[in-house]
Amino acid sequence: MISPYRLSPAMAEFVALTLSFTAQEPGINGMREAYSRMCLAFTPERAAGLSVIDLAVAGVPVRCYRPAGTAPENGWPCVVYLHGGGWVVGDLESHDFLTAALAADLSAIIIAVDYRLAPEFPFPAAFDDCLTVWRAVRQQSSELGVDPQRIAIAGDSAGGNLAAALCLALRDAGEAQPKGQALLYPGLGGAADLPSRSECADAPLLSSNDLECYRALYLTHRDQEKLPYAMPLMATEFSALAPAFVAVAQYDPLRDDGVCYHKALKNAGVPSEFYLGAGLVHGCLRAKGKAPEVDALYEKLLAALRRFLD
Repeated sequence: MISPYRLSPAMAEFVALTLSFTAQEPGINGMREAYSRMCLAFTPERAAGLSVIDLAVAGVPVRCYRPAGTAPENGWPCVVYLHGGGWVVGDLESHDFLTAALAADLSAIIIAVDYRLAPEFPFPAAFDDCLTVWRAVRQQSSELGVDPQRIAIAGDSAGGNLAAALCLALRDAGEAQPKGQALLYPGLGGAADLPSRSECADAPLLSSNDLECYRALYLTHRDQEKLPYAMPLMATEFSALAPAFVAVAQYDPLRDDGVCYHKALKNAGVPSEFYLGAGLVHGCLRAKGKAPEVDALYEKLLAALRRFLD
């Protein structure tokens, strides 16, 4: 049978290498250990001159990347980055490949958030941590060297979920929005009958069954699936949110979550740019520098963040 997923040779090689890192023990700890080994294999050396400090912001562990050079008079532009991993895996190391690159390429401070993970800490722990850090960054912008007028939010997969939820919470609280929200193949609580759920049910690196397993670990009560801060597509109003960049992967059961969120924003009058990554799979940004189609996605992300921060 011919696979419905037409991957380029570079993308197929990336998928094969990713899948080669299998768990050496059962359970969550085995999953996390395998994920960490896989992430390390895709993490290059950081750019020269980049300053990297691990610290706590309002009690939450973060990693602060500061670019080389002299800070602008009003402080550096800043992106608060929320990593993916299904709310279950991932940490400050897992996305260093991306956060370090963003700091260097944007000449911006990147603050990566090491939020608490499920199932030990189910919803709303991760959401609370991210919101806490966001508010603290704004309040402590001077100490952090950040320009308070130029702060954006970004995240991939579960991190995209948390970034969108954060924007909803800030709006509902009457607080200022980020300068922009950049969501990369986000999981936003789309309906189970969305076309991508069946079309990409067994997609490489993330299946529809995987989605259900991660969600069950994150949400301990069925009624939480209807909460907008848990699943942002459950919101009934999408106006007055930050301008968005929403990128999805063609071969991903979460593809249509991004489609629906983009349409909801546009219908509410919120500026939103949509990018359909042809030939891409979930989690593909790790193939940056190895697959042209991934490099194209990264360049789109950089362009969107520059617009937000400028």
